[in-house]
Amino acid sequence: MQKKICMLVAEHPFLDSRIFKREAKSLKKLGYDVTLIVPRKDGYLFDIDGTPLKDQFLSQTFTHEGITIVTYDYEESRTPLSKVLSPESLWEQGFKNPLTELGVQQDADIYHVHEYLSLFAGIGVKRMLKKSNKEIKLVYDSHELTPDPFDSRNPKELRSNLKEKLMIMLKEVDHIITISHSIKSWFISQNPTLPVEVIYNSPPLAKDYQPKNYNGNSLVACYEGNIDHKRGSKDKIIQISEISLKTIDFQFKVIGGTRYGDSFILPHHLRDKIKLTGWVDYYSIAEHMKNVDVGWIDYEELNQSLNRSYAMPNKFFSFLNNGVPILVNRCHEMEAFIRTHRCGLIIDKKDATAEDYAEALLYLYKNKSLLKEMSLNARKVMEEIYCWGKMEKRLMNVYNQLTNKAEIFYT
Repeated sequence: MQKKICMLVAEHPFLDSRIFKREAKSLKKLGYDVTLIVPRKDGYLFDIDGTPLKDQFLSQTFTHEGITIVTYDYEESRTPLSKVLSPESLWEQGFKNPLTELGVQQDADIYHVHEYLSLFAGIGVKRMLKKSNKEIKLVYDSHELTPDPFDSRNPKELRSNLKEKLMIMLKEVDHIITISHSIKSWFISQNPTLPVEVIYNSPPLAKDYQPKNYNGNSLVACYEGNIDHKRGSKDKIIQISEISLKTIDFQFKVIGGTRYGDSFILPHHLRDKIKLTGWVDYYSIAEHMKNVDVGWIDYEELNQSLNRSYAMPNKFFSFLNNGVPILVNRCHEMEAFIRTHRCGLIIDKKDATAEDYAEALLYLYKNKSLLKEMSLNARKVMEEIYCWGKMEKRLMNVYNQLTNKAEIFYT
């Protein structure tokens, strides 16, 4: 009999590349019946940049690419879900929220949750179905470490409370999936008996790939993803471009960009040097990467965020997938990967400046043979180890364990 999976989502857009485009679609391909329960904000589903989808996906329940989508009001869920911070004796009140209640109605076999608050909703589903004599499995897909013990934006008391409640919830989790080995190690240090699998934020292997020749006299750097108060500094992109243009023929390409309600206004003299593609279709990213020479990732204030030190973001693997060497400041997990596979350059500073990046780009421009070697290494490591086809086997293994299937695939 076909097993039913229900994914509970508290924050992410329903077309999120990890949740919908990779995991949900892979699980459907593997023969599972997959349902996503996802939030509407102000009555609408929202795109990956936060833009309200006002002219499509208006039904409360619908099917998209073979996956059932059930929606609920984000605003209605926030207050009850915040009860996770209350004493456990009061959690029953918090379970009276749309996400948990819709989850119970799905009567699935496995629940797969994607954030701290959807984990709380999943705990509610598990407890309520148990009262009806149904045992379900619960998977916590930890996209980042919550709470981040070094994140000073949250008071120490709040971080302590979040961790205390997380430890209670983890007792009822059947399997953890996460995005880096550092985060896996953190979970195991808290509870060595927890089964934890690392499934990287890797895309499907880019088709029609052609090795880059690096024979030209110009250099194209690229940033992919969100530009907001935490990532993709607008000022640094402008400063790097201005400094680099003094010595080389340089262009900065931004694939993605600002979120809904924000904007990136370019200085007039850089409008033909900084190319803003806007948000593009997930499967067209490879086409936009064809003329890119170097991928730029910059995580600031690492001393205040363990998540940034542990990060292995989508853009990291997107660059590698297209044979684009990576330029990044000192970030533990990405640094170890790049040094192991020789697929990029690390600036040995936690807080690298625009001048540091411009200097590194000039070095790479003058060492095209090194760039080409890094590019080939980047693509090779995706083909052999890290592409989504390999990660899909890891996902299959997790679900085979949960459903007591015998076959295990080694990656």
